Amino acid sequence: MTGVSSSGDAGGGEPPVPDWLEHAFATGEWPAEADNSYSTVFVPPGRHDEVPPPAAVEPAGWAAPGVPVDVGGDVDHPVVAAIGGASGALTFDGLDWMSAADAGAGLVAVQRLVARASALAAVLLARAEELEVHRENGASTAAVWWANATALTRRDAYRFARVGDAITGRCGTHLATGCAAGAVNVEQADVIVSALDELPGDLPVELRLEAEETLVGFAADHDARALRAIGKKILTVIAPEVGEAHEAAVLEKEEREARAASRLTMVSDGRGRVHGRFTLPELHGAMLRKALDAYAAPQHLNSSDDPEQRFRRERPTPERYGLAFQQLLEMLDQKDLPAAGGTGATVLVTMTLESLLGGLATASLDTGGAISAGEARRLACGARIIPAVLGAKSEVLDLGRTARFHTRAMRTAMAIRDGGCVAEGCDRPPHQTQAHHLTAWARGGATNVEDGCLLCDQHHRQVHDPLYLVERLGTGKLRFIRRE
Repeated sequence: MTGVSSSGDAGGGEPPVPDWLEHAFATGEWPAEADNSYSTVFVPPGRHDEVPPPAAVEPAGWAAPGVPVDVGGDVDHPVVAAIGGASGALTFDGLDWMSAADAGAGLVAVQRLVARASALAAVLLARAEELEVHRENGASTAAVWWANATALTRRDAYRFARVGDAITGRCGTHLATGCAAGAVNVEQADVIVSALDELPGDLPVELRLEAEETLVGFAADHDARALRAIGKKILTVIAPEVGEAHEAAVLEKEEREARAASRLTMVSDGRGRVHGRFTLPELHGAMLRKALDAYAAPQHLNSSDDPEQRFRRERPTPERYGLAFQQLLEMLDQKDLPAAGGTGATVLVTMTLESLLGGLATASLDTGGAISAGEARRLACGARIIPAVLGAKSEVLDLGRTARFHTRAMRTAMAIRDGGCVAEGCDRPPHQTQAHHLTAWARGGATNVEDGCLLCDQHHRQVHDPLYLVERLGTGKLRFIRRE
C-alpha cells in the first residue's frame, strides 16, 4: 500500500498533495477550495512549458452535462448551425414602416415557419430520446429534459414527443411531409396522430394511409378543434361501410364509460352558498343545457337585482346560467319526482304568519338552512314549494294549495291584456314574464286574471323585497319606489 505525503519527496517528480485533499482524507469534509482545484494542471518541473489554468466561465443556465447551450457557437452538426443562423437572422427592426399587406403576408409566413420549426423540434426530440440525452442528468425522458432546459411545460413537451415519435415512425408518409412543409402545425399533428391511433387495429394499411392523407389535407382549412371532430368520423368519410360500424362501437364504449364516470358533489360553505361539481354523459349534458337555455334566455338575460341598475347589458353567461338553474329547480313539480322517505321530494319552508304578511323574521328549510322572509314570500307566490305557515303557538295554519298557480289560459289572457311586464318603464314581452298575485295569495288573494298580472324576473323579485314600496297606477302599471 502506497502512502500519501504532502512533503513532495515520496518520489522524484510526483505531484505534491494539496492541503485541502489531506484535510479531506483526515476529516471526511469537502472544503470549498476543492471546487476550484479541478482545473489545476500539474506539470513536472523541466518537462513541459507551464500551462495556465482555464478561465472561469459563468454558467448560462441549466443544461445537461456535455450538451452545448449556445447553438451559435462552435458546433459540429449543420442542423444545429442552421438553427443558430436562422435565430440570428430574425429581427424586429423595420416593423414601424411595414404596410398592412406586408404584415398579413408576414403573419402567414411566420406561422408556416413556426410549424416547420415545431416539426423539427419534434423530430429532434425523438432523436434525443434515442441518444438518451436525458441520462446525462437523470431525467426520466427526453421530453422532461427538454421541458427543464427550456422552461417549457411538460404537457407541451409531451405533445412534441408524441408527434415526433409518430412522424419518425408510423406516420412518416403523409403527416411527416405536411409537418416538414409547415402545412400542419404541431397541435393539428397531435390531433391527427390521436385520430389515427383510434382506428381499429385490424384496419388494412391502405385505408390507414388514406385516412392519414385525408386528415393532412383537411389541416389546410381546419384548426385542431375542427380536426378532432373530423378525426372521429374519418373512417366513415373514406370507407362508409367500415366507418359506421366502427363509429357505433366507439360511441357505445364512450357512453358506457361516461355513465360509469358520472359524478355530482355539493358542499355548503355556511355562508348561504352551495358549491358543486358534476360530470354527465353527453346526452344528459345536452338535456340540462336545453332546460337552462329555456330559462336563461327569456327571464334572466340582461336583468339585475341591483336597485341602482335596473337592467345590465352583457350579463356573463355563467351568472345567467346560475340564475336559470335556480329557477329550473324552483319550478320542478313534486308530482314528477319520486318519493323520499314516504313524502314527496319537496323543500318545506317554515315561517311565521307575521313574516309571510311582511315581517322580517327568517324562514327555515327542512334541510337545516335558512332564507330571508322576502325570498320565502317570493317562493310562496310562484314556486312549487310548500309554505308551512305557523301561528303564534307554532300551529300550522296553511300548507298551501297548488290552486294558487295561474293556468296557461290565465297567463294567455293576462298577456293579451298587459302586453308584458306591468312594471313602469319595463318593456319585457309576455314570454319573459311570470304570473303574480296583485293581492298576495296568503292574504286571501284569488288565482284569477282580474287579481293577477305579469312581471319580469327582476320586478317579481323586487315586488317581494321590503326595500321597495309598490304603487298601482290607474293605467294598470306598477311603480316601484325604493324606501329611504
